[in-house]
Amino acid sequence: MTHIINTALLGLIEQAGTAVATLVEGLERDELLRSRLTRVEVLRQLKTLADSVGQLEPAARSEMPELDWTGWDAMRPRFSGPAGQSLDEALWFACASLVPATLLWLRVYQQSQPTQFRMAP
Repeated sequence: MTHIINTALLGLIEQAGTAVATLVEGLERDELLRSRLTRVEVLRQLKTLADSVGQLEPAARSEMPELDWTGWDAMRPRFSGPAGQSLDEALWFACASLVPATLLWLRVYQQSQPTQFRMAP
């Protein structure tokens, strides 16, 4: 059962990351921070991603050491914090750095460890 849950969480991580990458494509930092609708949706997707990372089993994380699990763990409380500079910085850092790196490494691991991403036990 744990394998299926981890596979589902990895799917959520990838889907949310892809949604964020799509939403922020071509946007500069100030454009994202000024855009209320895009910003709200990006933040929602980032919370989904970070919450999914937080639920992923440590053993599954250890199978993919290049992913910045610690970075995502550090972002989770910041995404729920009050509006302001700290949230703005976390939002942009996740969009510009964490999401692209996460998606890249997930693709690498899908090729090298395909069983981690399949629902079959």
